[in-house]
Amino acid sequence: MSMISTDQTRIDPSKLDALLVRALGDLSAGYGGVMISIGNKLGLFKAMSGAGPISSRELAARTRCAERYVREWLNAQAAGGYVDYHAVSDTYELSPEQAMVVADEDSPVFMPNAWHIPASMWLDEEKAVVAFRTGAGVAWGDHHDRLACGVGAFYRNAYRASLIAEWLPALDGVVGQLEAGITVADVGCGHGYSTILMAEAFPRSRFHGFDTHAESIDAARRHAAEAGVADRVTFEVAGATDYGDSRYGLICFFDCLHDLGDPEAAARHARTALARDGTMLVVEPFANDRIEENLTPVARLYYSASTMVCCAHAISEGGSLVLGAQAGEARLAEVFRKAGFAHVRRAAETPFNLILEVRR
Repeated sequence: MSMISTDQTRIDPSKLDALLVRALGDLSAGYGGVMISIGNKLGLFKAMSGAGPISSRELAARTRCAERYVREWLNAQAAGGYVDYHAVSDTYELSPEQAMVVADEDSPVFMPNAWHIPASMWLDEEKAVVAFRTGAGVAWGDHHDRLACGVGAFYRNAYRASLIAEWLPALDGVVGQLEAGITVADVGCGHGYSTILMAEAFPRSRFHGFDTHAESIDAARRHAAEAGVADRVTFEVAGATDYGDSRYGLICFFDCLHDLGDPEAAARHARTALARDGTMLVVEPFANDRIEENLTPVARLYYSASTMVCCAHAISEGGSLVLGAQAGEARLAEVFRKAGFAHVRRAAETPFNLILEVRR
């Protein structure tokens, strides 16, 4: 008797095979992510970077690891395409391109830290199951601490590559104002990487980061001190509707507006806090406006994270408008128009982000 109850006369074998290949690829990627994270923590990728062909024994010696584990790990990396294997010499090599992805911590495409995020999602699976059944929210601070670390480290490099060089120059006149000196609010600043990047680039301006997650604010303060910008950066525990009493020349929302339970209230508060000639920089996950236009690997990543983290947090805050991480430009623009802003413009975009300029 068949174990499959589905009417097999309706099954297209080629479609089934294609789906199984995809499922096995996803499963392989899940296993591989653990291997990448371990390689990052042990310094295995770094030890290979620029070293040329290297044997498992040599790599084990350089990293003070057990050779048998290192050899198996190397084979997993070679099977995944993250290192090259040379059969003639039985050696392994990290190409410059591979090094950018797995070894260079300052590279804009460095990926190992991103694996903290699905790790935290697995650890929080039971919370998500309860949330699905009850409709309750899960606040950012109620997730495993690997989430905040992973998000902060992953976005740091993306912001480092684009924020100063591309996104701020795409805003009309803002770079000149920052150079002259204005007050800036970074709402939902997390570990403070975006705030610190701006403070390093524009020493005449003053920067204030706000976040509801106290542990992230503590981390942001440490990062600012390490970067040497604590004299012009402050971080405070505050929400998106109760921060600061200044008139800000620039208010930034970096990948956080969609996490808020009431983004329209956040936009209204920003309007009252913004200087008359001020600008808002809103960076959001890239999305088209229609679901059928978002059926891509990047959108799958965002929809999944949105299910576990973004929507869950917005619901925990009351969820009057749960945008999700794939809101799209039209829905985002409507939020600001309802808050009284007349000017909403797509200033730039990347495969991962929409960058909006918002003014009165």
